[in-house]
This record gives sequence, structure tokens and C-alpha cells, in this order.
Amino acid sequence: MKAICKTKAEPGAEYIDVEIPKIKSDELLIKIHATSICGSDLPIYFSGALAARKMTPPFIFGHELCGEVVEIGEKARGFAKGDFVSVESHIFCGMCYQCRNDQRHVCSNLQILGIDTQGGFAEYAAIPARCAWKHSDDSLKDIGSIMEPLGNAVFATLVEDIVGKSVLISGLGPQGLFAAQIAKACGASQVICTETSDFRKNLGKKMGADVIIDPTDPDTLKKIIEAGGEKSGIDVVVEMSGNPSAINTALHAVKPAGKFVAFGLPKGDITMDYGNQIIFKAITVQGITGREIFRSWYKMESLLKSKAIDPRPVITHTFKMKDFKQAFETAADPKKECGKILLIP
Repeated sequence: MKAICKTKAEPGAEYIDVEIPKIKSDELLIKIHATSICGSDLPIYFSGALAARKMTPPFIFGHELCGEVVEIGEKARGFAKGDFVSVESHIFCGMCYQCRNDQRHVCSNLQILGIDTQGGFAEYAAIPARCAWKHSDDSLKDIGSIMEPLGNAVFATLVEDIVGKSVLISGLGPQGLFAAQIAKACGASQVICTETSDFRKNLGKKMGADVIIDPTDPDTLKKIIEAGGEKSGIDVVVEMSGNPSAINTALHAVKPAGKFVAFGLPKGDITMDYGNQIIFKAITVQGITGREIFRSWYKMESLLKSKAIDPRPVITHTFKMKDFKQAFETAADPKKECGKILLIP
């Protein structure tokens, strides 16, 4: 099969012939229908190191994927050939304390598809059957590969009660765009977003944002609070950017006893006024990683099937897998003139 592989400890990748993976007894072989590029794929692609974790070349990366089941391991139950599945990228053990206490997304033995194991930028992928989400029909087939990142946004946005409350979405990358629509659909009184890219501001409007503010504006904080309608600040902040300045602005914007949801990853350490921004304001800070397995998936499917949300406008580019170089350059362009990018075998 053809696959996008890291073959050397240098930037870039190659589209080469590799063997179709042999599945283990608890795995499924998936014929890939579509994959999508995650922000975490960019440092793997552009870095000279294969990754911070062990990657033995040729290594197939990519963890957002969907496809058809073509082979089933002898211990994999609940699936049949021809089933269409999306993939949960967090490979959980099922036996640790976290897994046994309904916290599989933070499994003590967690592995990530396409980082710790061979991934999905290929024509076929072997995945643990326990990580496959089986679709009941083909109505979501065209967005099957983005259900994993959409699930992030569902988890992050709905982890706090947002009905009737003002919500700030900090950063309109794909996750922020998803979050804006979810917040609007689920009853937020006001959805305020911050973003620098005009392209993504326009997408934000399509996804239901009430107000979009440029975070480089010197009056950003004042405008955010005014848009929320209360002098004390914003009820719920969903921080999606990971930008240190944006994080600090968001911490200032959240009202006393408000909720701060942390999803965006900073590239390094950040400085904050811990006492005044968190302790004396008595805010709740909730970290988000991955999705609640599989609670977030059920919520997401319900929102999609009821047509309360439609993430399709966030998909702005589709490339053949062989044109992956152009796809990654588009995803990494500092102009940010893209949303979600699909790769099709």
C-alpha cells in the first residue's frame, strides 16, 4: 500500500510503498476512506526529529481517520466486514485505575495512534477494535475523519454548563470553530470569539459566532467583557489557542467564580498572575485532553444526527494523499487561510 511515512530524522516525509499491516487478534484492518490533518501532525512533519516519542522509520503518522472494516481479528467482537468506522485515537488499556473509573481518555498506559503506534496516513490501518466507533449508516461518511477532533470540541465546550451563559472561544482554529457552533447550538446566550485571521473570522461567522474580536486590538479585554453583557466578565471561557497572551487575556476575562476550560497547548512555559487570576477570583479550571471515551462520541453523534450542528463548513481543503506536501504547507501557512484539511488515498 501507499503511505505517508517519516523515513529519516529530518523535516518532511515520503509517500512510499509499504506492506499492508498485519492485524493482531484484537484489531481491525481498515481500508481508509479519508484522513485529516491535526495541528499535532505539523511538528511531526516539519521537525527534524521523528518525534518526542519512539518512532522507528518508516513510520506512518496521522491519527484522524475513518474507513471500512476489511479484516477482523479473532478476538475483535461487534464488527463485520463492510462496517464503516471512525477511530478514537487514544488507545486505552482498559485495565488501569483510570480506565476502570470511566477515565479512559487519561489511561495510565495511554498510547496515541500515529505517534506511539503506526497511524492512518495510508491506504490501510490496523486499529484496536476497542477504538473503533461504528456508524449506523453512511450519513456521516463524508465527515468521518473529523469526528475525532470534533469530539475534542464537544468535550471542551460541554464539560461546563453553558446554557444561558456567555461563552468566550479563544482562537478560531478548527477546534475553536467547532466549539463556537456547539456553544451556539447548546444554548449559550452569547458566543464571543477571538481570532487574528480574516479567513477564520469569516468561518467563525458561518459557525454561529455572535462577536469576533481581533486579539491584537489594545482594547481586546474591554471589548470581550462588553460583548458578554456583564461588567464582572464572561461566564465560561474555552481556551483553544494555546497562545500565552491569549491565555492571560482569557483569564482576565472570566468572571469571579467563572469556568476556564484549557485545551490549547502552549509551546512552552507561560507566566500568569496565579493568585489574582485564579485563587482570588475562585474560578474553576478544567483541563481537556482528547475525548471522554465514549461519552463524547455519543453526544457528538446526537448533535450531528439531529442537525443541531454541521461541521462541514470547517472543511476547507481536500487533497489526494499523494499531494500531502501541498496539504501540509497549506495547513502550516501563517496566513491561516484554511480550516480542516482532508487527505484522500
